Amino acid sequence: MPESLQDLQNHFKRNSKVRDFPTHKSKVHSVDWNSDGRRLASGSFDQTICIYSLSGDRLEKPAFCKGHFNTVDQIKWHATNPDLLSSASADKTVRVWDARLNRDVAKVSTKGENINISWSPDGTTIAVGNKEDLVTFIDTRNFKIRTEMQYKFEVNEIAWNKANDLFFMTSGQGHIHVLNYPELTTVYTINAHPGNCICIEFDPSGQLFAVGSADAIVSLWDLSELACLRTFSRLEWPVRTISFSHDSRLLASASEDLEIDISDVESGENVSSVKIGQPCFTVAWHPKRYLLAFACDDPGNVQLYGIPD
Repeated sequence: MPESLQDLQNHFKRNSKVRDFPTHKSKVHSVDWNSDGRRLASGSFDQTICIYSLSGDRLEKPAFCKGHFNTVDQIKWHATNPDLLSSASADKTVRVWDARLNRDVAKVSTKGENINISWSPDGTTIAVGNKEDLVTFIDTRNFKIRTEMQYKFEVNEIAWNKANDLFFMTSGQGHIHVLNYPELTTVYTINAHPGNCICIEFDPSGQLFAVGSADAIVSLWDLSELACLRTFSRLEWPVRTISFSHDSRLLASASEDLEIDISDVESGENVSSVKIGQPCFTVAWHPKRYLLAFACDDPGNVQLYGIPD
């Protein structure tokens, strides 16, 4: 694998291409790789989840998971178990799916239309947020609701740090709210952006996290100091989705811009730009390779971009 930034830029330019895989009947809202990188899942407006097997640089053997009766807004694999997938739906349920069986093994009813979901690094808890800014914590050992937290501000994405002792929420006020876990009391409120903080992502090392904002800026943060290290500002629209590569070297970000920006985390420089014809609201790097999964507004398509093995 290229070591210098210029070599990496040249390698992407020479070797990368976009591969398109039509699957769903409607827009894809969320894509996510499982922990071993052998499967990719997608959740769609068509109320289904599709689980693909990765063969080389192609997605094969798509299997549909059906059960939700409204749009699937976000999906998230278990951090270490490659067979378990969670989904948040507007049908007011959270479901857990077994990829070996292609069916749900748990269903939890919630109070509102769910829009985001996160699985704790230790695998014992699923957090789900709904349109009314209620965050529900589900114990995955018995699939019972452990607690609910109602907020008076707009809660966007939610995530745990890798150590599993802090819980993060991005808000419509431009703040990052940091709660200790499992106590769930606020320990920090970071005034991060002048615009709505939309998405949040932790890097695989657990030392960094990034936030995408309505001000079209991605901010990169040091977790230990909760200090902003640098910003990325090549996009022109609110940043809807971000993802770190497996080695924490690259950061992909996307929005209504007709390209996905891939940045070098250390320098902030552009490594590659993926030209797309429509807005993109979900991106996910493979856990072991420079292979980026994403979906645009074109109905039903999942796409891959990256350096072939």
